[in-house]
Amino acid sequence: MPRSKRARVVHESKTAKKSHKEQTRRLYANIRECIEKYDHLFVFGVDNMRNTYLKDVRTEFADSRLFFGKTKVMAVALGHTPENEAAPNLHKLSPTLTGAVGLLFTSRDPATVTDYFDNFRPLDYARAGTVSTRAFTIPNGLVYSRAGEIPAAEDEPVSHTIEPELRKLGVPTRLVKGKVMLELTDDQEGYPVCRAGEVLDSRQTTLLKMFGVVSSEFRVALKAHWTRSTNEVELLAKDEDGMEE
Repeated sequence: MPRSKRARVVHESKTAKKSHKEQTRRLYANIRECIEKYDHLFVFGVDNMRNTYLKDVRTEFADSRLFFGKTKVMAVALGHTPENEAAPNLHKLSPTLTGAVGLLFTSRDPATVTDYFDNFRPLDYARAGTVSTRAFTIPNGLVYSRAGEIPAAEDEPVSHTIEPELRKLGVPTRLVKGKVMLELTDDQEGYPVCRAGEVLDSRQTTLLKMFGVVSSEFRVALKAHWTRSTNEVELLAKDEDGMEE
């Protein structure tokens, strides 16, 4: 028999999901509103995206508005050409809206904004697929929890319980009287986990995290700045030679 529709339970707390078009319209409208409300607009790019640190930025700029939505929608809201831009010269920001970028509307002094982001560079554990910023090697002998990152007198040996996990990850360890030992040939000073400049895989990032090695830098790079009072656009992003893009 077909299931009776009369037996269906309806939860009063259930809310309808917002449609894609509704979210797009809201983002467009909010950006247009902020153009008239705030004195400055910054386009920023994010390296090694971390939601936790982006929340810290939102908290710091609680008196401002930060948007991290679809770049096409943000570009349309600002305007692609002088004919459809929301304010003079905003179309000049369109070329900067590529990749992982967002918009920051604020009335704070621009110097305080740039100073904040210049100094906001927290370190975190690297993720698979990112480029290693440093080399890391587990030294021969007794394996410590920080693997030589701090003096042995300030460190402690790793627990014997993680030795099987180390072997699964390719580290040639063995238990000697309850101690985790790394014993390689005489010409090897230790087990190289990664080298600077190489793309990390999940095995390497797992080992880095096990030994407390943070090598990924979360960075917010300001790419451009627009001032409402003068309608001037300033490109802030630099290339490797220090020249403006």
